Amino acid sequence: MSNLLDTMIAHSKLSKKQTDKQQKLVETAIKIFAEKGFANTSTSEIAQTAGVSEGAIFRHYGNKENLLLSIVLPFLKEFLPNAIEETFNELLSQNPTTFEIFIRELIKNRVHFIHENKKLFQILVKEILYREEFKKEMQPLYSENILQHLTIVIEMFKERGDLIEIPSSILLRMLLTFLGGYLISRFMVLNEDFIKDEEAELEEVVRFIMDGLRKPQQSH
Repeated sequence: MSNLLDTMIAHSKLSKKQTDKQQKLVETAIKIFAEKGFANTSTSEIAQTAGVSEGAIFRHYGNKENLLLSIVLPFLKEFLPNAIEETFNELLSQNPTTFEIFIRELIKNRVHFIHENKKLFQILVKEILYREEFKKEMQPLYSENILQHLTIVIEMFKERGDLIEIPSSILLRMLLTFLGGYLISRFMVLNEDFIKDEEAELEEVVRFIMDGLRKPQQSH
């Protein structure tokens, strides 16, 4: 599932609760949100492109924010758990012998995924940061899926003596704080051409992480 836009549109078409007019409205909103960003999209533009009245949006959803939530939340709740499990299963099926190998492949995987879904990633991050309602809806998905899978991986590599001996919850927060900040700065703050060499960038990121998390080798 690399392109969320196409997947969300396909998902919305399967809904039996929507009229043809609502279906067209949702499909149009997804496309314009992804192309222009949520803040730069008006309800009048969505309505005009979908061939419905602006009043139809207010009648069905109340406002633009509720329209977004009605599209994104059901989709994420249905698809996110399986998508995350598939990602971790794929990475672990390669039998990484060290946490460094695992984290390198995880970062490559997520960078590629966000490249494919940059506009939607930016929308989701902004909504999580600035809308309490959206954050509350996303927290269970985050903790029950991403945190759960990463904790299992961290415990596995700690048992192998690959990571420093601190509580896994602290190690997890350290890792996610850095990775979350890195991905947000890269895809929401920096210019597209800021990174000249993807491979070199990846290696520096992995080195930075491992310098903090790798268990020191005991000297004899």
